[in-house]
Amino acid sequence: MTLQRDQDICVIGGAGHVGLPLALVFANAGQRVLVYDLNRATMETIKSGRMPFMEYGAEPLLASALQEGRLTFSSDARDIARARTLIVAVGTPVDEYLNPKLRALLDLFGNIRRHLDPDQTVIIRSTVFPRTCRHVLRSLSQDGGVWHVAYCPERIAQGYAVRELKELPQIVSGCSEEAVKRAAALFSLIVPHIIRLEIEEAELAKLFTNAWRYIQFAAANQLYMIAESVGVDFNRIRKAMVDGYGRAASLPSAGFAAGPCLLKDTMQLAAFNGTAFTLGHAAMGINEGLPGFLVDCLKRRYKLDETRVGILGMAFKADIDDIRDSLSYKLGKVLRFHGAQVYYSDEFAKDPTFIQKEQLVEQSDVVIIGVPHSAYRALVIPEHVEVIDLWGVIQTRARDEAHHLAER
Repeated sequence: MTLQRDQDICVIGGAGHVGLPLALVFANAGQRVLVYDLNRATMETIKSGRMPFMEYGAEPLLASALQEGRLTFSSDARDIARARTLIVAVGTPVDEYLNPKLRALLDLFGNIRRHLDPDQTVIIRSTVFPRTCRHVLRSLSQDGGVWHVAYCPERIAQGYAVRELKELPQIVSGCSEEAVKRAAALFSLIVPHIIRLEIEEAELAKLFTNAWRYIQFAAANQLYMIAESVGVDFNRIRKAMVDGYGRAASLPSAGFAAGPCLLKDTMQLAAFNGTAFTLGHAAMGINEGLPGFLVDCLKRRYKLDETRVGILGMAFKADIDDIRDSLSYKLGKVLRFHGAQVYYSDEFAKDPTFIQKEQLVEQSDVVIIGVPHSAYRALVIPEHVEVIDLWGVIQTRARDEAHHLAER
């Protein structure tokens, strides 16, 4: 039987944060793209012309792709056979012991194996444990045939994939020269530059990138804690350090290092290295311990069971709506454990329990900036409300005359 290849690309996990922007950019480049995902409700949202999450610049691409018929949607694995190239963009989680759940990706290929054939190109885009791609190749090759498996890791900032796919170079690797050639030709349609690596180098490059960023944030957070113990402003120190001094320019601001990638990928690297990734484990202790550190500081100044605390920003990073693994929630849980009354607010994430930022400020004794959404720069907070702002985003404090008169 001759297979009908009426789709250039099938993005598996195509309704997710990694897969959907990629599908839209390829469709905008003239490719016929099949979006394959098991989340039917999200697929209906996309088919209606609405993005299921914040992605800057995506909605015009979605509207154009739908109008011109360059997007097809399916939750039927049989349709995967229609595409010349498969791009796998599914999540690769860690378990409760922070070890990678390798079976998730391998089980995916086991489930769709009967719908694949060696003429297709298989591109893995998910973050993977080192040597996973060769394991996938061995699994596909059990029944014979010459398979073409490539690895092209995603290195995009959440919410900015449409822009960054067109700006950033793409690492391309493969289990064969033919796989590399095919993957490079495909990504050359949308990226400015191709970087070729051996497949194990590419797998480690993605893990190293996220682990390095996580360690950098941990260094800043540790220095912030030291500054707080002395009673000085870390942001003032950092500003002086980086002003005109290039060797310190890479020091980030302090703040929550969260989200679905940085900690997970650091722990994948630790698991691969036989749990001997001392620097990674230290970074985890610092970054995950920051909410507890902030609560300990407050406990020294307040009776938390008599204190109202507002957290501004529940997403895991600024100006997006993604709350996955946000440390603002961990902060709220620790505060509530110690008896505080806690309010949440966010500019983009939606939750019926959230309140408006102005209401949160009015009702709180202490306001903690969980993530530096741009809108907070214009927020005016009265002087009698203590502000914990690791990011330095709050620009204006208002003198509360009534409060000052009451204190006299």
